[in-house]
Amino acid sequence: MSDKSRNILVTYALPYANGSLHLGHMVGLIQTDIWVRFLKMQGHRCIYICGCDSHGTPIMIQAEKLNIPPEVLVENIRKEHQKDLADFLIEMDNYHTTHSKENQELAETIFKKHLAQGNITKRVIKQAYDPEKQMFLPDRYIKGECPRCGAKDQYGDSCESCGATYSTTDLKNPYSTLSGAKPIEKESEHYFFKLNNYNQALQAWTRAGHLQEQVANKLDEWFQDGLRDWDISRDAPYFGFKIPNEENKYFYVWLDAPIGYIASLKNFCTTHANVHVNDYWEKDSPAEVYHLIGKDILYFHALFWPAILMGAEYRTPTAIFAHGFLTIDGQKMSKSRGTFIKARSYLKELHPEYLRYYFATKLSNRIEDIDINLEDFVLRVNSDLVGKFVNIASRCASFLEKHFNNMLSSQLSEINLFNEFTKAGDDIAVKYENLEFNQAARQIMSLADKANQYIDEKKPWASAKDPTRHQEVWDVCTMGINLFRLLMIYLKPILPDTAKKVENFLNISPLTWQDKNVPLLNQMIKPFQPLAQRIEKRQIDMIKETETIATEKTAAAITTPTLDKQHITIDDFAKIDLRIAKIIRAEHVEGADKLLRLELDLGNETRQVFAGIKSAYQPEQLVGRLTVMVANLAPRQMRFGVSEGMVLAAGPGGKDIWILSPDEGAKPGDKVK
Repeated sequence: MSDKSRNILVTYALPYANGSLHLGHMVGLIQTDIWVRFLKMQGHRCIYICGCDSHGTPIMIQAEKLNIPPEVLVENIRKEHQKDLADFLIEMDNYHTTHSKENQELAETIFKKHLAQGNITKRVIKQAYDPEKQMFLPDRYIKGECPRCGAKDQYGDSCESCGATYSTTDLKNPYSTLSGAKPIEKESEHYFFKLNNYNQALQAWTRAGHLQEQVANKLDEWFQDGLRDWDISRDAPYFGFKIPNEENKYFYVWLDAPIGYIASLKNFCTTHANVHVNDYWEKDSPAEVYHLIGKDILYFHALFWPAILMGAEYRTPTAIFAHGFLTIDGQKMSKSRGTFIKARSYLKELHPEYLRYYFATKLSNRIEDIDINLEDFVLRVNSDLVGKFVNIASRCASFLEKHFNNMLSSQLSEINLFNEFTKAGDDIAVKYENLEFNQAARQIMSLADKANQYIDEKKPWASAKDPTRHQEVWDVCTMGINLFRLLMIYLKPILPDTAKKVENFLNISPLTWQDKNVPLLNQMIKPFQPLAQRIEKRQIDMIKETETIATEKTAAAITTPTLDKQHITIDDFAKIDLRIAKIIRAEHVEGADKLLRLELDLGNETRQVFAGIKSAYQPEQLVGRLTVMVANLAPRQMRFGVSEGMVLAAGPGGKDIWILSPDEGAKPGDKVK
């Protein structure tokens, strides 16, 4: 590691702006923050950039559900994220959004450069289309039966039951998760990025030390399969940036999302005159640029992004580091199992540094999933932070306050031990630099054991009883405080809040890594205040309970109708055309749990309607009955066929559903007033 100050830009993958941050997000965000804090302690100029990934169909759909513009949704989420990040002691220099003027200008400029170079082509493709929502459907919005095992309600690209992968056209009985309609195939002209134009350049780049070995090996498989053209456009309706000179085409979110790294820095530069975008992103920049990401987005960052940068004449990243997923008690995060924990739910009960430390003990520079075993989490924090680290200061400070007026001695009792701790700092620094946080934490706690062992051997509580040995007590406790101070230097990137408290306790300026080389002597310190509290099991139980209640409330909000949500006028109601209809045929619908197919006579025409009344009626009970239907409701394409209206019914549900019946004398086609 060079002693020369370095100019470094660090980014973390942009969290998606359609929901709250959870502990899975915090793995990489905390990992990046620890690394940046360490680099700054080394005296390097380091900028930490991030922001919200704010475009795409899911955000558009979420905004529609909330009845707010998507711009309002993403800004609300951005502010919520910022609060969570700050409370988790994640110190970012800028948390921007991809839905910004800077990002739009950059995306358009980069697109035009590639277009001029012949790296972008257009061709017509067939896609799944929802005829009711009148929109093309991403894979995640199509479900159906797995073509291999027949499992129901599987997504359009893979089966969670048997693990099969397939295209959406292979699904049996597919339906749109947005409307229930059966998707149709529809043609559309799209823009494609010719990724294969950069095949050789990318193969050289991926083997030039920019990636973890595991990643480089995985990319070799993709090169062998051949790099395919990348669809970089989406059809309206879509929330994103319009492609220049197009009316109904938008940039695919994964084109403008990584460009958001540059845009976020550009936004940062507007308030920092001494920072310039070109200092980091121009082609021959000597600065270092690092991306930290989750392993699920490697393809975009390690292939598409470098190619986009190469063609746009920007520099490529110095390195990309990927981390694994988070599991809780050995299971994927799941709301139903109580293993899905939002960042805010954790913060309501526990100090953020406990999770920061626990993650640090698990994180390495390999792509390995990490698990929060909640029982181990409690034991590890209580043992390491409270029982070992903080215990050193509390043991020594009491004697210094009682016998030496909170003054440190002018000498150390064991200079060789101090030098051993100082030298260990060089090795710990290398581990931090290499993102081997778990090894760094292990070595720090090994030193904490040695410090406690030293105090146990010297027994200042026994020596303090003998007035002739008070100098020995003073030197031993001063030594203990100095060992504690060294440990605090090494833990400061992980425990920044505790570091501030310790700096106040020791009456010193903010600790830097270089402070490890000089002992703290002849220094007046302040009375010791508790630095950490033990975690109680009830706090973990409260976090689980909070998430369980939140999940139940969400489910209730989805399933329970809310009256008077939005008023309509009498003019709105007058638009509804209610007609008498005679049920001339009724039958079960194969594959539907709640629906009956009704054929209705309106006097001058017949209509097909699918009605959710199967729990209350057998088909034979309905044939020949008169009922009331909404005759001017737009036809709805369902996976079972087209429903051409709505039969009116009332009741709490289950067997208690009653279709409306008109008075005697009414005939099919009569208008209901």
